[in-house]
Amino acid sequence: MIKYNLELIVFIVLSLTLASCDPTRFYEENKKIPKAEWDQNSPLLFQTIIADTTIPYNVYINVRNAGNYRFSNLYLFINTVFPGGQIQRDTLECTLAAPDGLWLGEGLGDIFSNKILFKENVKFPQSGEYRFELFQAMRINPLPGIFDAGIRIEKSK
Repeated sequence: MIKYNLELIVFIVLSLTLASCDPTRFYEENKKIPKAEWDQNSPLLFQTIIADTTIPYNVYINVRNAGNYRFSNLYLFINTVFPGGQIQRDTLECTLAAPDGLWLGEGLGDIFSNKILFKENVKFPQSGEYRFELFQAMRINPLPGIFDAGIRIEKSK
């Protein structure tokens, strides 16, 4: 009986471990926003090394918001700093709720997680270290109701 339970536990642990593997993920990092109040002057910074410039990637922005977040969207300024020091600034509207007011993404209790496409099938032009800077660009400062945000880079299929 004990051997059977041990085998069952090992099977469950291995199954969960294998299920959590994500072969398309190249880089992912999320950063907590203190007190869930995002200040416009406090960007979230992310760095990764891109070695192979021939591979196309999809770049996503991860956002976790509270159920009492006041808006249906979130505007971001995203600076991409290239290895040579050039900076490209983009503006992204992250839609967090449907027109009927229902939150999008995955919800757990009163917290909702979204993965928003930022760039599709992009090839990074230079190899080296890339830095991404996320600024909240809403008209309220600090912006309450955003728990964390991040970057996810996947190898394009």
